[in-house]
Amino acid sequence: MESPMMLGEKSGWHAVGASNLPKKWCPPDPFPIIKKPLMRLRISGLTKSLSFSRILLICVDVNGWLEAFAAHPQIGESPSQTHKSPTSAEWSKGEQSTALATATDSTLEELYEWNARYRQKFGFVFLIFASGRSTPEILAEIKRRYHKRPIIEFELAAKEQMKITELRLSKLFSANATSGSTIKTPQATDVVTKAGEDRVSIIGGHLTAANETPTSKPSATFTRTRPPITTHILDVARGFPAAGIEVRLETWDNGQSRPLFGQADSGPWSLLGSSTTDKDGRSGQLMNMADALNPGVYRISFNTGKYNPEGFFPFVSIVFEVRESQKFEHFHVPLLLSPFSLSTYRGS
Repeated sequence: MESPMMLGEKSGWHAVGASNLPKKWCPPDPFPIIKKPLMRLRISGLTKSLSFSRILLICVDVNGWLEAFAAHPQIGESPSQTHKSPTSAEWSKGEQSTALATATDSTLEELYEWNARYRQKFGFVFLIFASGRSTPEILAEIKRRYHKRPIIEFELAAKEQMKITELRLSKLFSANATSGSTIKTPQATDVVTKAGEDRVSIIGGHLTAANETPTSKPSATFTRTRPPITTHILDVARGFPAAGIEVRLETWDNGQSRPLFGQADSGPWSLLGSSTTDKDGRSGQLMNMADALNPGVYRISFNTGKYNPEGFFPFVSIVFEVRESQKFEHFHVPLLLSPFSLSTYRGS
């Protein structure tokens, strides 16, 4: 008879995506799997571990699901190394490895935009069981689910969360079997689990630049693969990239002062480069390649009046600042445009 394993509470609930759900929302001892007062998962086999994930459907209310959803990075984005659960962060990278391996700059930007639209509509990140799924597949799915009613989409997201939980519990058991020893502490569980994640992909590490502050200066051999500042334009009214729009990038050329509101147009702006967007809505190179971007204030302008002669905006200028601590990061400043509205964000 197989001897029971004790999976530490910390590791077991990291597979779910939160560490305190059972204490907050599970009723007392809903199944023999959940034991008080230690709140450890006493599981004698993988089948019971999968049954455990389904207990969540009974135990957890809306707030609990939202907490679990929040533990996930956006699809197509690597989790921060400061993630509250390093093990969960490693899992997320591995689960998204196929998507990141099949992504292009264009599809990553499109995925970023759809993530933002989805989150604005539903209030939580887009969740999908991403293992083995390509970026085009995931893009098609987020576009399909975006049009769902919120109550329907919440249920779909919860089902995807359960699939992810079951996969992670399976990995815990796989790692334990490989180790050949009983896991006695939560700390030991995390170590073994991380060892079992040696297939995790590191593709897409560049995506974290926008969300993480470097803890140390990059080495002298650091080389960019693209200019430090880039852009693209999406025509959200048509749902297509906006081609043929002139783009200009300028820098504020007075290091002793900053542009002031109401006076920015008359200041010492210096042109770095200009280009026209291609069929994918992307501009050409707007500045020279450089390992370190000069800190300061930049302005990127778009000749939107020529693209939308009947629109509300004859041109659009976006002014932003690069700080000393950010000079090794990448700044992607896109424009989401329609004839009578616009938005922008800092991408990576």
